[in-house]
Amino acid sequence: MVEQSASGKTEPNTVARFKPDRLLDACGLHCPLPLLKAKQALADLMPGQLLEIRATDAGSWRDMASFTELSDHVLEAREQHDDVYYFWIRKAGKSHS
Repeated sequence: MVEQSASGKTEPNTVARFKPDRLLDACGLHCPLPLLKAKQALADLMPGQLLEIRATDAGSWRDMASFTELSDHVLEAREQHDDVYYFWIRKAGKSHS
């Protein structure tokens, strides 16, 4: 099991820690579909909202990290449990509270 926060530090089990605004199940989809579906889902969220993505494609580990590094979105954390990869991405922009 691999767990990594946005700071790059290993964290305790993150799955229970986050309360996403939307869940995207991309399990069974192959590259580049998990990333494309994540981009579509983020487009539907309000700034500051959190998207949880679950994927089984090993390439998604690198793809989600690269995408967030090149965008203003924040990869809050990512984990691997068995063959499933979990990602929590916060949509860029100021939230209206």
